Amino acid sequence: MNDPSASNTILCAGRLYCDLVFTGVPHLPVMGTEVFSEGLSLHAGGGAFITSAAFSVLGWQTVLLTTLPATPFDSVVCRDIEKFGVETQFCAKASRGATPQITVAIAGQNDRAFLSHKTGKALPDIPLNIGAFRHLHIGELRSLVEHPDLIQKARSAGATISVDCGWDADLLDRGADMASLLAGVDVFLPNETEYTHLCKTGLLEGSCPLTVVKCGSAGAKAFQSGSWLSGSADAVTVVDATGAGDAFNGGFLSSWLSGKSLAECLSEGNRCGRSSVEQPGGTGGLLSIGN
Repeated sequence: MNDPSASNTILCAGRLYCDLVFTGVPHLPVMGTEVFSEGLSLHAGGGAFITSAAFSVLGWQTVLLTTLPATPFDSVVCRDIEKFGVETQFCAKASRGATPQITVAIAGQNDRAFLSHKTGKALPDIPLNIGAFRHLHIGELRSLVEHPDLIQKARSAGATISVDCGWDADLLDRGADMASLLAGVDVFLPNETEYTHLCKTGLLEGSCPLTVVKCGSAGAKAFQSGSWLSGSADAVTVVDATGAGDAFNGGFLSSWLSGKSLAECLSEGNRCGRSSVEQPGGTGGLLSIGN
């Protein structure tokens, strides 16, 4: 078996969307009304890709395991994937006749709202050797629920595992049921709203060895060995908060895999998340963070 600790390669798995990002939106529309935005741009989206992009700009070799959105949106996401140097040998084309996998992201002053359409399976049935990877990051809890075998495959190969939560009302209402699954990963990275909801529905503190809760402009906090550690975030003008938590994941995990202290991991996560919100799209500001 390969020695994963000697590898500089990260595998990021999860759903891939084309994000239609509306910026400069005065307020959310309600039924029977119309709201006009100041800006619109298209970007590759989904937690797995945005985290892989953050890893890439921080010097890691990254590989994406996902299914591409259907035509014509596959060309948009492939453009962004190539821009960040993320490898695509484990990316599959959408099945014939599939409807496009799209997220409409409406960016407000300090937060965002999503309307998403997903289609088919999150991950393609492609043989892969997880032993070639140092770490497996799963972009959303739903993809792990659909592919629980990923935990055993990664464990057998000696790779570490992390998973974001993502907003999924059905799973958030089953907090107690998620405990056994999360016990199999090393790092769980929900945002504050998601984590609060999971705890209300039965998830206990310490269900995962390391839980990192992203708190928006307030920074982030980590729970490990029975105690919390908080890390504040610097103030920033928010253009679009889409994907900020996924960018945070890349920064935090990069430092965690490098053996940094928990405080340093939180600081690097906050730095990447802060850069992400300064431009439209989840990866818009990431090219500026460098090594």
